[in-house]
Amino acid sequence: MSLSTKKWLRRIIMVLLLLVALAIAAVWLGLQLAQRRMERKLDVPVQAVALRDDAAAVARGQYLFSSRGCVDCHGANGGGRVFIDDPKNGIRVIGPHIGPGPGSVTAAYQPGDWVRSIRHGVNPAGRPLMIMPSEDYNRYTDDDLASLVAYIRSMPPAEGGAAVLELPVPVRVLYGYGMIRDAAAKIDHTLPPTQPVAQAVTREHGAYVANMCLGCHGATLAGGKIEGGPPDWPPAARLAIGEGSVMPRYPDAASLIQLFRTGKRADGTAVKVMPFDSLGKISDTDMQALHLFLTTLPTPAKS
Repeated sequence: MSLSTKKWLRRIIMVLLLLVALAIAAVWLGLQLAQRRMERKLDVPVQAVALRDDAAAVARGQYLFSSRGCVDCHGANGGGRVFIDDPKNGIRVIGPHIGPGPGSVTAAYQPGDWVRSIRHGVNPAGRPLMIMPSEDYNRYTDDDLASLVAYIRSMPPAEGGAAVLELPVPVRVLYGYGMIRDAAAKIDHTLPPTQPVAQAVTREHGAYVANMCLGCHGATLAGGKIEGGPPDWPPAARLAIGEGSVMPRYPDAASLIQLFRTGKRADGTAVKVMPFDSLGKISDTDMQALHLFLTTLPTPAKS
């Protein structure tokens, strides 16, 4: 081997070592930034909602808890549930115990703490609640938020514990660099509570129901990669009108209701990710209003 060849090999090795060192440094920095983001404190002023315990509030709260995804993370008894258990990708997520009983993370909650957690994705200490999809619940009316809390507080005591969040290094690094955001980073915390809309088959009520879709389908319901989801999750479908929208597959409310009740498309294929255990319990009125809203959405402007 000639002297010049040896020099070039040494240079190549040095460049490779430098690249490896830079990659390690970038990962280390990303992990440090992720830890800081998880521990950051958010000053979110909230207006407490008066707690209720009347039968009507509990019944409405039970419907919201059962149909809006709460069961999927917190279990039917509020005691917590395994939401993602994916050893292949190093992801394990267990929702916390939020009902009455030993180990409940809400045992000491004051009225304002419920608002901060549900609407803003921030715990009583002011730190972000990881995984909690508060962007879906941020637009709850005061009545619906109070009703949901009424039902949670009325549950029979159960046992459980705090949330478990195990994420692989790549996900934590992306989170550290802001490429994956928690709900608290997505929400406009200055928005006032939504004003009540009558529960009817109207576009206005459909828009209210559609707030539950924002976490996966995006603020404009244009779909795309689901932030923070496992790598094998497919992108969320486009619900907004425009090229690639799935809504032409559901020409009437009955066809969309069929999807939600069965978890299967019109051609019989199963939808992989959507939480149909909860979504299948949405009322016909809510579903008809949702269909009306989705089929009259304006096409999102291109960024």
